[in-house]
Amino acid sequence: MSLRVLHIDTGKAWRGGQRQVYLLARAQRDAGHEPLVIAPPESPLLGRARGAGLAVSAVGAAADWDLRAVRKVAKRLKAWRPDLVHAHDARAHAIAMAALVGRREVPLIVTRRVAFVPRGRLKYGPRVARFIAISNAVRDALVAGGVDLGRITVVHSGVPAPVVESPRDWRQECAWPPGTVVCGVVGAMTVEKGIDLLSGIAEAMPEAERRSTRLVLLGGASAGLTAIGGIPAIRAGFVDEIHQAMAGLDILWHPATSEGLGTAVIDAMALRVPPIAFSVGGLPELIVPLQCGLLVPPGDVPAFADAAARLVRDPGLRHRLGDAGPVQAARFSVAQMAEGTARAYEEALGALRNGDARVR
Repeated sequence: MSLRVLHIDTGKAWRGGQRQVYLLARAQRDAGHEPLVIAPPESPLLGRARGAGLAVSAVGAAADWDLRAVRKVAKRLKAWRPDLVHAHDARAHAIAMAALVGRREVPLIVTRRVAFVPRGRLKYGPRVARFIAISNAVRDALVAGGVDLGRITVVHSGVPAPVVESPRDWRQECAWPPGTVVCGVVGAMTVEKGIDLLSGIAEAMPEAERRSTRLVLLGGASAGLTAIGGIPAIRAGFVDEIHQAMAGLDILWHPATSEGLGTAVIDAMALRVPPIAFSVGGLPELIVPLQCGLLVPPGDVPAFADAAARLVRDPGLRHRLGDAGPVQAARFSVAQMAEGTARAYEEALGALRNGDARVR
């Protein structure tokens, strides 16, 4: 059955959530459905979706319950007549709920990407027909916040299998000595991603391993060559050809202190780059310790530094973990993500057909 799906995402940057909306909408279009992506004007998501030939509509939102945005989305609902509305972030969740007032025949699906316990009852009440949690950790946080387990479907995020013919040579670009081990940090350069811990991790590494290490920061603002905790580094900024850039790494450092799942880790494993991460959120669902990466206790900077040093001095272990990565990453494909989302849609529509009060 072909469905009209109205996706709403209010993010102005290109992060993991926006990438997932883009990949899902493309997969749905290719499967014969009709997705419409609503996103802020000039946002990377809107531009990429338009460039891929997807139907788009530009709507920005200054805050949750932004009445101007609500009116615009309500007009799109009336004109386009979707079968479902799918909100992809907290602000989109609020805007969609307000725009759907009086339209009980349209189920609301909400994707939850953070492993925080939600607060407040209004947004997490019965108007949401189905919550999609991107990991078991996110599901557990929703349940802890009072959401009925029966309204939650776990659908892990998915990424396409990368094809890289020519990895970036960071040693050559940065004039680093041959034989140095290039470690990378990928994603938003924010506190929850552990950026403030990098200096401590570097400083806690033994001197010999620190001398052999170089750091590449992929994300945030570009600032050129620098040093972090005594380790020579480059802040490369946002990189459009991210797979090519990541393929030039030897190790991924992922020091996030909170993580819904972690698509950068999936990308790294697919590219045979072994990850090191704190055992938080959905990361233990991705990384099998000593099989395709290393996990350390949450917030334990010395343990992270020890794991980093271990991989720097042991190329055999790096290669063994890296070789196992693609098989693990293949479990988190775009196809499985689209199929899981389709299941959640059918559960919501089935509940509506059966008169289940939870969709009203």
